[in-house]
Amino acid sequence: MDSTNVLLASSSAGLKMGSREVRKNQTLLCAPIMAETVDKMVINMDTAKQSGADLVEIRLDSLKSFNPYEDLKTLIKECPLPTLFTYRPKWEGGQYDGDEKKRLDALRLAMEFGADYIDVELQVAHEFNESIFGKKPEKFKVIVSSHNYHDTPSVEDLGNLVARIQKTGADIVKIATTALEISDVARIFQITVHSQVPIIAIVMGERGFISRILCPKFGGFLSFGTIESGVVSAPGQPTMKDLLTLYNFREIGPDTKVFGIIGKPVGHSKSPILYNEAFKSVGFNGVYVPFLVDDVAKFLQTYSSIDFAGFSCTIPHKEDALKCCDEVDPVAKSIGAVNCIIRRPTDGKMFGYNTDYIGAISAIEDGLRGSHNISATADSPLAGKLFVVIGAGGAGKALAYGAKEKGARVVIANRTYDRARELANTIGGDAVTLADLENFHPVDGMILANTTSIGMQPKVDETPIPKHALRFYSLVFDAVYTPKITRLLREAEESGATIVSGSEMFIGQAYEQFERFTGLPAPKQLFRKIMAKF
Repeated sequence: MDSTNVLLASSSAGLKMGSREVRKNQTLLCAPIMAETVDKMVINMDTAKQSGADLVEIRLDSLKSFNPYEDLKTLIKECPLPTLFTYRPKWEGGQYDGDEKKRLDALRLAMEFGADYIDVELQVAHEFNESIFGKKPEKFKVIVSSHNYHDTPSVEDLGNLVARIQKTGADIVKIATTALEISDVARIFQITVHSQVPIIAIVMGERGFISRILCPKFGGFLSFGTIESGVVSAPGQPTMKDLLTLYNFREIGPDTKVFGIIGKPVGHSKSPILYNEAFKSVGFNGVYVPFLVDDVAKFLQTYSSIDFAGFSCTIPHKEDALKCCDEVDPVAKSIGAVNCIIRRPTDGKMFGYNTDYIGAISAIEDGLRGSHNISATADSPLAGKLFVVIGAGGAGKALAYGAKEKGARVVIANRTYDRARELANTIGGDAVTLADLENFHPVDGMILANTTSIGMQPKVDETPIPKHALRFYSLVFDAVYTPKITRLLREAEESGATIVSGSEMFIGQAYEQFERFTGLPAPKQLFRKIMAKF
């Protein structure tokens, strides 16, 4: 069965009163507790409660020494939240490497002492469930789990796996797979939404990250959030804080629209922070997530439901994304790249736009006006200026097009001359190689715009042009906004140029994208306030 359109026949999760708020979903948030001592686990349990978790997963295999009778009693007695006990063996990706009988005895003891859930692996589940038959406390539930650290099987194979897990007598099914590409996650969403039993379905790894955020949309039983950054019990886990405050996890329901940024990399992007806070501030039922995409055409084909309503496109997908659109705005067509795709709710057709050049060119004009005290009503301060664009990709095309529209003379500089020449011919400009810029000085007071990722985190020591060449420029703009002040901008300022940060371009293009996503006016002051934090 294709994962495309059935994918989002959303689940029927209803409203449920949480301890602190009305929830739009019944999906629980579980904090994994991994520590070497019981005392540290007890401290972490309190932290989990304070951070907003609904229950904790106590990973017994992380303890350095473990006395089942004493320690289980302590852990259950001291825990302020419902407990899920896991004692993961090495053969299923855990740390326990001892006697199998002792491991399963400890889990049975946890049940007797009042655990709410235990997790037992599919390989031993049948035998384990038979051993507790007739002894299960009324509210106690067994989660039977299967972990695949290699890939994500087909929908058919996943369906068969769920059936095998159910056959063992599981109360709750858990499957964790690994994403080789983001399209893999669609199969897990499909399994989740059609499941007749409570299911925990997670896709591990960075490409599976969206499975952890969007599981309430599809009716998943629980998702995992860590109490501190970097301490994870499986690859790709977000923090509890990010799930609750950045992604507004409790607000995600079956009818929540999904938006996101398509890129590679995407981990650095501030877009999720910006849009999710803005959605929340205006009461818009949407969530904005990072999509780490290798193949943009396959991604858009896989997530073809109208519930996946809009996308921002960043490096390196702006040009390929244009080819996937049903209709493209004339400006985006001229540029040859899109940075925004909207899916029409009536028929699912995709419309491509380019809002990059608006944000960047406005920011550069404002920078020039500010430094030369030119009034805003005059012609563009770019008219007649020599405008050097570094990079011939999607953002480079947008800047070159925008500068040309404003009457500037455009020069494209690129590592490979042929790419530069191709773009220069398209927009009517000149071309040089990146190396040529070191001694490029036809006039003083030029404008420089870097549209490549040179200097972006983590490679913050890189710069596309040597410092001594910057003295010929009156203004330097860098599309990179992480960090806010790149090495290029720092050296340009030291050389006497006006500098314009990529965050200005980012905010400018985001205004228009927000309005296209929501049909509402952009909360401009809020956008500036959020970006000022970085």
